[in-house]
Amino acid sequence: MLSRIAKIPLVSSHPEVYEPCDDSFALVDALLADRTNLLQHKPSICMEIGCGSGYVITSLAVMLGHEGFVPYYIATDLNPHAIRVTHETMDAHGVYAELVNTDITSGLEKRLAGSVDVLVVNPPYVPTPEDEVGFEGITSAWAGGENGRSVIDKILPAADNLLSEKGWLYMVTLTANKPSEICLEMRKKGYASRIILQRSTEEESLHIIKFWRDSDSQLELSNLNYWSKLVGN
Repeated sequence: MLSRIAKIPLVSSHPEVYEPCDDSFALVDALLADRTNLLQHKPSICMEIGCGSGYVITSLAVMLGHEGFVPYYIATDLNPHAIRVTHETMDAHGVYAELVNTDITSGLEKRLAGSVDVLVVNPPYVPTPEDEVGFEGITSAWAGGENGRSVIDKILPAADNLLSEKGWLYMVTLTANKPSEICLEMRKKGYASRIILQRSTEEESLHIIKFWRDSDSQLELSNLNYWSKLVGN
């Protein structure tokens, strides 16, 4: 059975930075469960959107280690305090990432287009009033707007732009986010998907979804649309 506790000790914190909780642990457990595939995948660039405390990107760098390839790590966060905490966490564990204080992938779209092999995201997924989305500080870590989808729906096209042909996306979702709708949206962009870990806590039901490019998914959807139009006529 996979451990539900942090795989790495945290060495830094800040009152305005989200500390690892069940969602963070679930995402890292999912990555650990997929570690053999990740090692065979040999990613050149690994990225996290919304690094927070740095727990996930640091855990990923530690678990991949030096297995004959050394990925380039990059992480973004809207919260400048999160950038500092992530830097200190990574430094304490002897790993490095380029850290960028930005909203999702703003300013990186052209530079990283089609080049990210592994993208991990624990997005703000909690359903909240729309006016709480994008607040400075710790609120930005969880405020997800209507159905918790406001930020997620911005991340999906950004991920599609950044992911390489062999790119994999790992994303944390909540039942309230309607994961099946998210998978359908990505299917329209040519991605297959699979829930690789489910975990229920006292407060929420979490799903970790893995996405990858799959031409059959897009072809299947095109055929479905074709037949739907025929039936409609």
